[in-house]
Amino acid sequence: MTTFDVVRPFDGAKIAILRGDDVLTLLRDDCPDIPYPNQWDLPGGGREGVETPFATAARELFEELSIKIELSRVIYHVEENGHSNPETKVHFFVARWEELADQDVRLGDEGQCWAWMPARDFTTRSDAVISLRQRLTRALDALGL
Repeated sequence: MTTFDVVRPFDGAKIAILRGDDVLTLLRDDCPDIPYPNQWDLPGGGREGVETPFATAARELFEELSIKIELSRVIYHVEENGHSNPETKVHFFVARWEELADQDVRLGDEGQCWAWMPARDFTTRSDAVISLRQRLTRALDALGL
């Protein structure tokens, strides 16, 4: 069993898709009843049923941006404590996908828009989800990017 097949309890998973120096991002809906309204986010979300961490990230990526991803694209994975509740576990993945074409990305039912932005810019934006800024910074540092 690999770390991608972990079935221990966890709350959710996020994935950063890298193309060159850019990361694929989503602008969250501007609704006061959701966490981090109108902030830049990365694809991902909560676990459903007995999903593995990667299955959660892959399902959410498809729901949010209509992209099907293979595990072989993943270049980084970490399990961490949740930002809002340190007793929970969350998973963070980074995948490299140089040939992902813009026309293959379609916004789902959530979010205002999607955009590629320089990954290091995402990590310093005050209007990006803080926990993801921190997680992506650690991942890019670990990967030497």
